Amino acid sequence: MKQQTENATIQVKQRSPGHSRRSFLARVGIASAALGLARPTAPAAEKVIQGFETAPVTDSASAGWKPVSDRKIRMGIVGYGVCKFGGAFSFQDHPNAEIVAVSDLLPDRCAELAQVCRCQKTYPSFDELLKDDRIEAVFIATDAPSHARQCIEALKRGKHVATAVPAVFGSIEDAHELYEAVKASKRNYMMFETSTFHRDLFEMREIFARGGFGKLVYSEGEYYHYMAEPIDSYKGWRVGLPPQYYPTHSNAYYVAVGSGRFTAVSCMGMPSVLPHLQPANNPYKNPFGTEIANFRTSEGGMSRMAVSWDTPGAGGEMGRIRGQKGSYYGSYEGIEKPGVFRRPPLPPKVEPGGHGGSHGYLCNEFLLSVLENRRPLVDISMALNLTVPGVIAHQSALKDGEWMKIPVFEPVS
Repeated sequence: MKQQTENATIQVKQRSPGHSRRSFLARVGIASAALGLARPTAPAAEKVIQGFETAPVTDSASAGWKPVSDRKIRMGIVGYGVCKFGGAFSFQDHPNAEIVAVSDLLPDRCAELAQVCRCQKTYPSFDELLKDDRIEAVFIATDAPSHARQCIEALKRGKHVATAVPAVFGSIEDAHELYEAVKASKRNYMMFETSTFHRDLFEMREIFARGGFGKLVYSEGEYYHYMAEPIDSYKGWRVGLPPQYYPTHSNAYYVAVGSGRFTAVSCMGMPSVLPHLQPANNPYKNPFGTEIANFRTSEGGMSRMAVSWDTPGAGGEMGRIRGQKGSYYGSYEGIEKPGVFRRPPLPPKVEPGGHGGSHGYLCNEFLLSVLENRRPLVDISMALNLTVPGVIAHQSALKDGEWMKIPVFEPVS
């Protein structure tokens, strides 16, 4: 079947958006320059999307770095939309990566991505890029509804795969298909969940591994991103997006800390006053601007995970945990003395980047996992255990908080 785009039409199981982005904007009167995200004539005028503020660059980020190999993994990068993710993770600056080719459906964006990545070869579509046998690995930075399908296709072509979040978009069937594709491929798959390399969550994970928390009794995660008007996006996929379809930034504050998983959920949604979050005005028939999920965990504990688009005020990705031996609310307090931790050193020129200074660390982790022939941190198991609970949570919210079981995805050897 011919695959036309990096950014396929929305593929949720409640699929078939009945409205184009153009008709939606006409109905609710949202200007094409919503939130100042239309492409300006001067880069200095461009408004930074929440989370993309870059962390300060200091020499300490690369202190102690030592190369593990002189091999360069031949990369293809796909997608350079509003978020410009294709060029945001420092693959072009990493000593173990060579960007062989890039692709975006829009010629101007494709040309800009090639310039940012210092790459000469471009392809007009994802499918054309996949045919290039020189490419060993791809980074998929396209629209969320396309991630699962594109990752599956790349794995079938024998490529290692890195992808922006989420792993799947509203579809449990896609989750199982992607999981089986990774198992069959014997290739590395990594989802670039930015919360996993936030300073606080990185410390939580290290302390947990050293026994500083014991079993986790309670955890909280929050992803607050106020969108009075939806961010411009391919075929309007962000218009009316169910909050828990984008759950990984918050869910990481339990799933990415230790070895626990979510096993059941009761989620409540709050109807929104914003026009694009009215069921008649979005392709998902979604009424909720905020969804609060209450999870039961595999440790027997409890977790509250919030995602919200329609609550003004402080925003971002954040979380807290409480364990039988200690807790973390900005810093560790407990009965153990687990020590002080710093994130692993980055190669010179690879910057920590945006989303809490996580971008460079995610790039580095993926490349090292391929070079060292090991599972990456956010492998297919963690990726789906971060993503799928949100899909089930939204189903629960539509049923007024009915408790629902969540499938668990085990690591792939």
